[in-house]
Amino acid sequence: MTDKKDESKKTVTRSGKRKEAIAKATIRPGKGRVRINTKPLEIHSPEMARLKVMEPIQLVGGRSKDVDVDVKVEGGGIMGQADAARTAIANCFVEYFADPELEELFKEYDRSLLVSDPRRKLPKQPMGRGARSRRQKSYR
Repeated sequence: MTDKKDESKKTVTRSGKRKEAIAKATIRPGKGRVRINTKPLEIHSPEMARLKVMEPIQLVGGRSKDVDVDVKVEGGGIMGQADAARTAIANCFVEYFADPELEELFKEYDRSLLVSDPRRKLPKQPMGRGARSRRQKSYR
């Protein structure tokens, strides 16, 4: 009986990263609300970013109706933030429901749902404007 009481107050926080974007997602029992930086997911724009964030929620299915998800994202660009948010949300769902089948489903669908992308920007090098570009040479 006490296990059910503890489970109803359970809160899980996980983070996700993509390039310079860092997302921190918190999941708790609720009515199925999803908020990104205190804004409802339904009005999040652009649409491609919204659809990307909704992927783990759709994969979980009906179980997402019983929990509220709050995501705080900062840094990076729009799509980097969307990727970081979806990773954080997926990790929260796996931890909250403690379901190995859900983890396998996420891995089959897209491994980046559970594993943050380690790639980072290459630093600028000497004698050039960026990481790979160089000043042109003229021999005439």
